[in-house]
Amino acid sequence: MPQIVPTGKPIYSFSKEHEPVIKVDSGTRLVVEAYDCFENQIQSDHTTMNSIDWNRINPATGPIYVESAKPGDVLAVTIHSIEIGESGVLATGPNLGVMGHRIDEFTVKITPIEDNYAIFNEKVKIPLNKMIGVIGVAPEDDAVPCGTPGSHGGNLDTLLIAEGATIYFPIFHEGALFGLGDMHAAMGDGEIGVSGIEVPGKADITLQVFKGKSLKHPVVKNSDGLSQLVSAKTLDEAAKTAVEEMVDLLLPHTDLELSEMTMLLSAIGHTQISQIVDPLLTARFFVPQWFLDTYNIKIFG
Repeated sequence: MPQIVPTGKPIYSFSKEHEPVIKVDSGTRLVVEAYDCFENQIQSDHTTMNSIDWNRINPATGPIYVESAKPGDVLAVTIHSIEIGESGVLATGPNLGVMGHRIDEFTVKITPIEDNYAIFNEKVKIPLNKMIGVIGVAPEDDAVPCGTPGSHGGNLDTLLIAEGATIYFPIFHEGALFGLGDMHAAMGDGEIGVSGIEVPGKADITLQVFKGKSLKHPVVKNSDGLSQLVSAKTLDEAAKTAVEEMVDLLLPHTDLELSEMTMLLSAIGHTQISQIVDPLLTARFFVPQWFLDTYNIKIFG
């Protein structure tokens, strides 16, 4: 049975200064428990904005110190399964998300979860797409709040970070100092209202260090293909950087010229939005698995 890492006292930032809650070897499988993004503070549809401690938002469980992880290495996090609670929370309000300038009151909806659906109302049942919103390692420099994404990961809010996926992070400090939280029963690309269906849960994961590899930003691999994630001040910057990073990642594994790779990815690659409501915005560039198979590309073994 994998060792359980309980919620305990969460962290609200990713930082090299946090003391690890556990130390594990590379290749260790763990079950990491997590609060929802409100640290389980919302238990009623009648919860008001002022009743929430907004300093306790997007808590993460960790950090987890991975032995042998050194700056310049890559940490691979494979998600075997995600188990979520029996109900979730949706919330939006003034100055929150894309529509916050037109919303006058903080609004909460408790969504029961039954038979792989989240019950929005009597008419609408939302199919689950369980995923992890906050996941990453200690950033290179100063602490970064868990609500902010970056090259270290953090609040990536990317629906691809789900069961069966492996997420690769650049490592900036010894031990990597990994953490996760902010699980969702369902979330759409963009997370336009500032919350998906927020749930507490457990993630069954394996942590593995890759030596002799390097990354600048997180990468997600699943059965569909490979996605380069980048967070920046604007979507334009994030999307363009994601394209360029993907080109640089794949080109050495092919016999293509830069111009050929550019033309090919213009035909088969997809620029996609992860989220547009966090302090930095996150975009991704996706390349399908059939292309990776054509060139037998296995970036991380």
